[in-house]
Amino acid sequence: MDGKIAIEEHFVTPELEDLVLNPGWSPEAFRAVLDRLEDFEGERLRIMDRHGIETAVLSLASDGIQGIAEPAEASARSRQANDALASIVAARPDRFAGFAAVALQDPAAAAAEAERAVHELGFRGVLVNGYSNAADPSGAGLYYDDERFLPFWEAIERLRVPFCLHPRNPLESQRAIYDGRPELLGPTWAFGVETASHALRLIVSGLFDRFPSLTVILGHLGEGLPFATNRLEQRLRRRADVTLERLPAQVLRENFHVSVSGNYHTASLIGVLLELGADRVMFAADHPFEDVADGADWFDSVPIAEADREKIGRLNAQRLLRL
Repeated sequence: MDGKIAIEEHFVTPELEDLVLNPGWSPEAFRAVLDRLEDFEGERLRIMDRHGIETAVLSLASDGIQGIAEPAEASARSRQANDALASIVAARPDRFAGFAAVALQDPAAAAAEAERAVHELGFRGVLVNGYSNAADPSGAGLYYDDERFLPFWEAIERLRVPFCLHPRNPLESQRAIYDGRPELLGPTWAFGVETASHALRLIVSGLFDRFPSLTVILGHLGEGLPFATNRLEQRLRRRADVTLERLPAQVLRENFHVSVSGNYHTASLIGVLLELGADRVMFAADHPFEDVADGADWFDSVPIAEADREKIGRLNAQRLLRL
């Protein structure tokens, strides 16, 4: 399919390299990834052309701003990253769009930066790499169901742009289950568990009852949540301490979109279509952390209705991101 819009594509610049987490690769392999993240006119465009991707929506690679503990520094670096991305998009507006980075270490500053990024820089949404590091010696993380973030969520709903919750590894203090099995960290398993749990915190907090028009994007076909909501709701209904106007399955269908990034599995896609509908799924290639050919070739031939392929490949992102 030509004309695809890929919504989870990553970037960095030489000045921002310190914000990209090396997941344990050799220096040579990590350098090669950084080079691909910093390429906007060469191989990146050739790969997009080869695989029918018209537009890539770029976002700062993980851990990005969320890995900075000091709020003032995080806010300054988010502005730096957004200004850099705005220049990249301005040079090729026919091929690139942007998601803003914000520093939720300071919720008020994050709301202000989101406003600037959307209104002044023309970004199409906000992408955050999971919880934010806290500026205290405990090593705690900031999860966004806390009431201190309500002004930020109010701003995102008012801006009418989506919030993308991108994965990162769990806190160091929460990794005991992975002891001795580091191969399960990262995208193999821990990313999905961490991000799905964070999304559930948002849902069961009643956030979407407060802000019914808020839109969240999850990658990787929803981090497993579309397949878990029936069991989840069965147990939540038995708890007197949970009083939600809408239960998780309804919130997923009404407030969430998912992308196919890095989860190119036909049976899973069919299940997500049955649970959420074709209007809630979008294409993503996750360049350069995934092989674009894997995702694009699979998507172009996956046995779904052509009308659904057009929605997932292009139309849903056009509508949601106002491209």
